[in-house]
Amino acid sequence: MPELSERQKNLLLIIIRDYIDSAQPVSSKRLVEHYHLDLSSATIRNEMSALTELGYLRQPHTSAGRVPTEEGYRFFVSQMMNQAELPKSVEHTISHQFRQARSDVDQWMHLAASVLAHQSQGVSVVTAPRAESARFQHVELISTQGRQVLMVLVLIGGEVSQQLLTLAEPVTQEKLSQTATHLNGLLAGLAADEIASTSARFDALDQDILFLIVQEMYRTGKSLSGEVYTDGLTNVLSEPEFADSDEARRALRLFEEHSSLQDLLARSTVNSAVGGLQVLIGGEGEWEELRQCSMVLARYGVPGFATGMLGVLGPMRMSYAKTIPTVRYVAGLLSGLVNDRIAGE
Repeated sequence: MPELSERQKNLLLIIIRDYIDSAQPVSSKRLVEHYHLDLSSATIRNEMSALTELGYLRQPHTSAGRVPTEEGYRFFVSQMMNQAELPKSVEHTISHQFRQARSDVDQWMHLAASVLAHQSQGVSVVTAPRAESARFQHVELISTQGRQVLMVLVLIGGEVSQQLLTLAEPVTQEKLSQTATHLNGLLAGLAADEIASTSARFDALDQDILFLIVQEMYRTGKSLSGEVYTDGLTNVLSEPEFADSDEARRALRLFEEHSSLQDLLARSTVNSAVGGLQVLIGGEGEWEELRQCSMVLARYGVPGFATGMLGVLGPMRMSYAKTIPTVRYVAGLLSGLVNDRIAGE
């Protein structure tokens, strides 16, 4: 697109901010009366016409003012991305809420979803942190009856699985505990392939346990999308542009189908770095359900250990200046928690 003049850039930002606040098409008369611009009405009308021809604005009706197009919002977001900040008082409140939470991943996720929905007045989505590849943290072996042993396997990232193993002969709990301690010391932090190819010598009991550990890690590693947490589903329904249409309901159905939502999150952030933000406007021509919506997404966690995703969905008219720094700040808090709790272990 042709480069905008500074006057056009400033005027476009004012129009988009006004429309975000009012949800009403913005007229040249409103700009003259409310913003005391050092421009004549004729000049403002000419610039609005030019911005419309360039694809940044559109005119819903012949006599109406202008509203932003997807390209207009993209320009607005490009300006907001590195400028928008949360007030320190809001950061302090959010940080205090997380400090008061228990050191529990599930509670962190619920709290993050609640904070995002409240601050943005949109629909929030948070996925639990998962190991980027399944890596061993520790194993517990518990004697049940006869030759049966319960194996409790914990992976880095918090994934827990339980399996029953039938041994060739009964083994005492003391021997099982010694075996678990031995394996925990040797396998900590290793991936399934590394465990399978280890050259260390193991006795028969160790080999039986190792085989089950590797099989379970391979199974777990096939699905690295964490559990999905959402909040604020009613927020979008209250927005004026969705009051008499099915657009919001189509978008919310995506949130009800967690497999589709996980696919969207995985595909849209596949190349994003931890801490980086991505804004999807109008579904970016790929997700029909989101054609009237925007999503602000971020990846959080510790690269190489465990990561998750979080974000907010709202109308294209969402408050990007508030939503973008909120998503960025909560992502940073969760990254710190993951680092302290998971990577530290």
